[in-house]
Amino acid sequence: MKKKNISTELPVLKIDNMIINTPIIQGGMGVGISLSGLASAVADQGCIGVMSSVGLGLLKNNEEVNYRQENLVSLRHEIRKAKQLSKGTIGLNVMVAVSDYDDLVTTAIEEEIDLLFLGAGLPLKLPPKLSLDTLRGIKTKIFPIVSSARAAKIIFQTWEKKFDHVPDGVVVEGPKAGGHLGFKTEQIEDAEFELEKIIPQVVKVIAPFRKQFGKDIPVIAAGGIYTGEDILKFLQLGAAGVQMGTRFVATNECDADIRFKEQYINCKKEDIGIIKSPVGLPGRAIINNFLREVSAGIKKPFKCPWKCLRTCDFKTSLYCIAKALMNAKIGNLTQGFSFAGSNAYRVDNIISVKELIDSLRREFENACIQFNNLLVPDLALVRL
Repeated sequence: MKKKNISTELPVLKIDNMIINTPIIQGGMGVGISLSGLASAVADQGCIGVMSSVGLGLLKNNEEVNYRQENLVSLRHEIRKAKQLSKGTIGLNVMVAVSDYDDLVTTAIEEEIDLLFLGAGLPLKLPPKLSLDTLRGIKTKIFPIVSSARAAKIIFQTWEKKFDHVPDGVVVEGPKAGGHLGFKTEQIEDAEFELEKIIPQVVKVIAPFRKQFGKDIPVIAAGGIYTGEDILKFLQLGAAGVQMGTRFVATNECDADIRFKEQYINCKKEDIGIIKSPVGLPGRAIINNFLREVSAGIKKPFKCPWKCLRTCDFKTSLYCIAKALMNAKIGNLTQGFSFAGSNAYRVDNIISVKELIDSLRREFENACIQFNNLLVPDLALVRL
């Protein structure tokens, strides 16, 4: 018996009263890799474009700057610029681990950013200036980024108890993602921690809160998602959408230097590896001479302009990760390195954001057609 056909069109993403035409979120990438240029281009395609708030003050590359203050000035500028460039949906990624987390979140909400994605730590507290009444009345939708059902449950139970309110959705980032990872090093290659296993677990954990608060609370799959076929797979597993970072680096509109993008095009599978970050977390990056040298114990002298990450031990660190990532953003890869997802080696050319989204739609459609042509019992796998 042939199973029930599924729609070949990508579904919309519902976030309360917000409707996103295409359920693709471009991941926020710092330092300066996804700013207003990339985010607005993605938003124009009916997806969610996301800027990164980390290290914005560093982009001034001026030792006389008050970095904490400049972060906020630059953040307001980027949010306003993105809104001028696009009428689409714009998000912002903020790391819970940064020292000015409260100020960044408060500023973004004041600027009425559409969505806030909170990662690199569990957002269990509200910034001092954000009252409970303000939280319930703001335009901004809040999505914590987690790596396990346990973390999602802790966040939602804490919010329910403290605020009688819960986040508007959740991003589940698996071990194939680029950048800092929410896993122990030994878990990264362990099949028990694959995104395919974590997504259904998080969907199950979130279900009671959906019912209790009458909210959609979409679960977003992230980490290693590369094709339209991947998108279909995670929608079938219960995700309402996907987040993709690596695919958007090799686009014309990405805010990084061309030399940063070319690293993705030129790297091989064996060039992508796991590093130990100065902030105490494993991270996935393209291994280059800079990383080989620090791995060998060679110190890269630096002055810490301010303790931008609460977990960073700058006194014993061999290098400043914020400075290294800023150098990479501007193309100085002898003094920096690039974070990248596990599939970065598959990137072979630089295209426009529109071309990328169009290709993902075609791939999704083809995957659905193949799925519909399979003769298997009706398992009611999806709800598209």
